[in-house]
Amino acid sequence: MKWHKKQEASVPAVNNRIAMRGGSYSLIISAVVLAILIVLNIMVTALPTTLTKYDISSSQLYSITSNTKAVVNNLTQDVTIYWIVQADAEDDIIQNLLDKYESLSSYIEVVKKNPDVFPTFTQTYTSENVPNNSLIVESGERYRYVPYDDIYQGEMNYYTGGYNYTEFDGEGAITSAIDYVTTEDLPVVYTLEGHGESELPSIFAEQVEKENIEVASLSLLTIDEIPEDADAIVIYSPTSDISEEERDMLAEYAENGGKLMVMAGPTEDGTLTTLYSLLSAYGVEAVDGIVVENDRSHYAFGYPYVLLPDMASHAITDSLIESNYYAILPIAQGLSVNGSTDATVTELLTTSDVSFCKAAGFSLTTYEKEEGDTDGPFAVAVSIETANGGGIVWFASSDFLNDMYNAYSSGANGDLAMNALSSLIGEREAIAIRSKSLNYNYLTISDSTSTVLKTLMIGVFPLLYLGIGVCVLVVRKKVQNETV
Repeated sequence: MKWHKKQEASVPAVNNRIAMRGGSYSLIISAVVLAILIVLNIMVTALPTTLTKYDISSSQLYSITSNTKAVVNNLTQDVTIYWIVQADAEDDIIQNLLDKYESLSSYIEVVKKNPDVFPTFTQTYTSENVPNNSLIVESGERYRYVPYDDIYQGEMNYYTGGYNYTEFDGEGAITSAIDYVTTEDLPVVYTLEGHGESELPSIFAEQVEKENIEVASLSLLTIDEIPEDADAIVIYSPTSDISEEERDMLAEYAENGGKLMVMAGPTEDGTLTTLYSLLSAYGVEAVDGIVVENDRSHYAFGYPYVLLPDMASHAITDSLIESNYYAILPIAQGLSVNGSTDATVTELLTTSDVSFCKAAGFSLTTYEKEEGDTDGPFAVAVSIETANGGGIVWFASSDFLNDMYNAYSSGANGDLAMNALSSLIGEREAIAIRSKSLNYNYLTISDSTSTVLKTLMIGVFPLLYLGIGVCVLVVRKKVQNETV
């Protein structure tokens, strides 16, 4: 009897010891798990951004392209990116992008410069007023200032007085700047002058600068031969014809491996006969007049002379075809290609079978076909590869790079011209990187669906988890009692 009482008295002590052991064991396990989590957190923090952050945005806003990786991986000299930003004013998207650049190469260092602490720092690089989150990329004695407005692009909202940013071009601007400060021999393109040529449109000129192509003007009347450093010659929107002597210089240049890019259509005086005779040697002839489309799917805005030509597969056009973009060519000269030449001629843009050339040109009074008009189809852009490695890309419209028509084509005209120029001077890794849209796509649901989701998330799921927890506690208590 006493033995039983003694045994009963010892049960609470045993339970207490078991509880203490269990508590000590749980405490040790918790401490070990906590230590492991701390170590893992430190290790993850040390990993590069590319391994710890993932981009799930529809426009891949937080990712960088293979072109950037190629440029960065080929670096052999130090590059410093100065981030001009006040404390607590850092842009999160720019921060993420700069982290990725820094993690890609040991040659890249990002240094913050607070203008409040270093008020005169930017004066060494630019006389402009430098806004927050602007960048200065420097390597050796070369540098490039990248203003905030080159990173975020948009348009003025005249109703609010503010600025609506719709595109993010941080990657394109930074990669271009890195390529610029680390490349000594940049390609040089000369623009012909002396025939009423227009200046390169602003958007296209900015794109050329972004691709680190140096542009200089050239008059063939004041030189005996084309400069040796000319990677290409651009003829943009001339209003008068060239001389036969100039034609001969350009023809010899192309035959000996030179590159020409021409954007010239009909003028009010008619066809630029001598200029277009450059194409004759390659089996391409100009048709007098202005091309008019009779197929509604091949012209835009209700104007039969604003062409939507078909695009043939070529290195110049493939990226636009894949993305379902359309080039717009207004007031174009028709080109007839007979192929009787040793050069390789590709019709890049062509009109429909029911198109025709209005011989009246700028004096046309009707879009109907009349006597003397020439039946199509026509080429309105061609690419020519000469036997000696030369090249010519010819767009038979003077206005297709106009900022207005470029905007109407959603930038396709500018991309087409840049692709053509890149194909002539040779592909480089720091080619144009398209800006990324900041227009987010929102998920829209009905009120009934919203009510169901709120009920599930706020009511059902929490109660379900609470019920499961209560059941687990009851089962554990029951098992503990049965064991005792």
